[in-house]
Amino acid sequence: MSGRRRSGAPRPEPELGPQVGDERRRPPLPTPDAGRGLVRANLIGTAVFVAACVGEVVAPSGFTLVLVVVSLVWFAVGTVGFMAAYVIAIGRSRTEAIGMGGLFFLAGCAPRRTQVVMMAAWAIQIVVAFVVASLGVFTGAAFALLAPMFGIGIAGLWSARHGSFPPRVDPSSPRRPPPPQQTGETS
Repeated sequence: MSGRRRSGAPRPEPELGPQVGDERRRPPLPTPDAGRGLVRANLIGTAVFVAACVGEVVAPSGFTLVLVVVSLVWFAVGTVGFMAAYVIAIGRSRTEAIGMGGLFFLAGCAPRRTQVVMMAAWAIQIVVAFVVASLGVFTGAAFALLAPMFGIGIAGLWSARHGSFPPRVDPSSPRRPPPPQQTGETS
């Protein structure tokens, strides 16, 4: 069947929300200064985490407790940020089409520079955590694997508060006029 019903009438196309190339519906991206405090917090948090990890590698006996505490605090802060982002996004989703890629990875909802900085900080957290944890698998260094929750939680919070998402499309109001109904009569 080539997209037609047995009655001969074409199938109505489902409404999938904004489509690629539908830029007129997308609101402008926020300014690069939007959410500067969250971007700064992510960078500072990344630097503190990396410093704790370097200390653990250089002097394991003196920095294990520091790394464990930093990792647990960053995990807790990231988890709270993640949940707050989700709750804020639920509220915004009544009027805006919010996808997970935009919400937590800033895809298409943030200025490119903001997205690169936030995702680079998160990537650094992940790489450093895996390297340090692999060097001390059965030690406190393994706690480093919890810390990258901080980066994704802060990115999600930035997006939920400042991200630009297209308006939600009401599925009951089609964008295209409905196809003419055929009555089965021939002329």
